[in-house]
Amino acid sequence: MALLRAREAVMRQLRPALRSHGLTEQQWRVLCQLVASEQMAASELAAATCLRASSLSRIIKDLETRGYISRRAHMEDLRRTLVSITPRGRGTMNALAPTATSVYEDIAEKFGLERLENMIDLSVDLVTALIGPNGILDGLDED
Repeated sequence: MALLRAREAVMRQLRPALRSHGLTEQQWRVLCQLVASEQMAASELAAATCLRASSLSRIIKDLETRGYISRRAHMEDLRRTLVSITPRGRGTMNALAPTATSVYEDIAEKFGLERLENMIDLSVDLVTALIGPNGILDGLDED
C-alpha cells in the first residue's frame, strides 16, 4: 500500500498538466515511452507501459486520431504493428516537459534530492529483483 500511495502522491502532482493537454495517465505513459524509443512494436509498448494489449489498442486508436502517433505494419511480420510518435505528439510532450520538470524539482525539494534519487534506484532494484533486468511488467493495467 505504501508503494501505491507514493505513486498516487506523485501522479497527483502531474494530473492537472495532463488534463490541460487532454491526456490521460495511460496516454502520457505511451507518449513518454515513444519519446524515449521513437518507435516500438505494439506488444513491446504494452509491456513497457504496463498496459494490457486491449487497453493499448484503444489508446493507440485515440492518439492516432488526434495526430500524436502513427502506426504501420512491421515489414518483416505483417501481424505486428509498429507505433511511432509524430511531430505533434513530440510537441505536446515538449509542452508538458516544463511541468514535469517542475513536479520533479518540487518533489526533490520536499523529499530531498538524494533521497529521491535513492528511491528511484531502489525502485529499479525492486523491479529487477521481482521480474528481471529488462524491467518489463506484463499484464498490468490501470485503465
